[in-house]
Amino acid sequence: MIAVVQRCSNSSVEVSGDVVGSIKNGLVIFLGILKEDDLDDVDYLVRKINTIRIFNDNDGKMNLSLKEVGGSVLIISQFTLCAELSSGRRPSFKKAKSPSESKILYEEFILHFKKCGVNVQTGQFGKFMNVKIINNGPSTFIFNSRKGYVI
Repeated sequence: MIAVVQRCSNSSVEVSGDVVGSIKNGLVIFLGILKEDDLDDVDYLVRKINTIRIFNDNDGKMNLSLKEVGGSVLIISQFTLCAELSSGRRPSFKKAKSPSESKILYEEFILHFKKCGVNVQTGQFGKFMNVKIINNGPSTFIFNSRKGYVI
């Protein structure tokens, strides 16, 4: 499971011109789900993202977690994160989990954040979306739930 996470001061997502989710202070999470991913990957990523210290304290140091700042999350499904780009000129998505299986894990990912007491907003799974982000920092982090994965 791959998550590209951007710290934001404001973000929203639109589907067909309608805003379907928006947050102020928090994180925008783009989530790609790979064939081998399961609930353990969901648990790991939610725990890691919720507790990693990537927000600034009063001294301007990244020393506070999402939980500690009371931040929100905007979760966007993005299968293109699973693209294989090493050969040819067209991305291959053979590493991505099927849409029906991905949707189940995407919904679990959302539910796990809600169970942590986080304000959760989302896009719409499988839809074309326009995402607006005011990236605070800019600060962008890439997570992968697979042990030993190096970017």
